Amino acid sequence: MILHIKEAKYVHSYTIWLRFNDGAEGEVDLGAELDGEVFEPLKNINHFRNFKVDPDLQTIVWENGADTRLTNLNFNRKLFEKINPLQYSFLNFLR
Repeated sequence: MILHIKEAKYVHSYTIWLRFNDGAEGEVDLGAELDGEVFEPLKNINHFRNFKVDPDLQTIVWENGADTRLTNLNFNRKLFEKINPLQYSFLNFLR
């Protein structure tokens, strides 16, 4: 099954609550994933929290054109999967 984001809500800081098309839901912290020119404006929390789920792309998008498909993710997969399975699944979805 290809995962798609169906619903997203701002929680706090750089944390977003997500629901996927397979029914999985939970919180993901994207603070450490905001690398690169397109994500620079999102380091301002007021810009970060102004996102939506694009019905065509089925992922989170921001007004400046950034979306969660563009993230450059660097993390230890095995450790991350054990600590937070939902966030691990979401970050793999972004790859």
